[in-house]
Amino acid sequence: MNVRRKARETALQALYKIDISAGGAGEGDLELEELAPGTEARRYCETLVQGVSSHLSELDSEIEKHSENWTISRMSVVDRNILRIAAYELLYMVDVPYKVVIDEAVELAKTFGTDESGPFINGIIDRLRKAADGGSRLAP
Repeated sequence: MNVRRKARETALQALYKIDISAGGAGEGDLELEELAPGTEARRYCETLVQGVSSHLSELDSEIEKHSENWTISRMSVVDRNILRIAAYELLYMVDVPYKVVIDEAVELAKTFGTDESGPFINGIIDRLRKAADGGSRLAP
């Protein structure tokens, strides 16, 4: 498994814990024991968790804008956090190609979501990507 995929999986698990704790656990409280401190995977995971956490309202707004008849609160915890990671990478991480963002999000959905998660996530992220290509990319 490549470094960034492992980082995304661990970030998904951390964001899931934050989400279900209803704000009780901050990202500083999370144990990322699967990733050794100082490694590339750990740094990328921390970037994702901190980035999603600090841009949560913007990410959720963008995701809802490109979801048809879905609000963030109606989405499964796994799906919404995969979408948040993918949206963060797409909108803020200019070094990650959109095809990689979509592929990695769908792979996470296949591993951690339901049978419907992959197509659901693919559709939303693709619509978000098309809008971002139109000039709404948030990264500096």
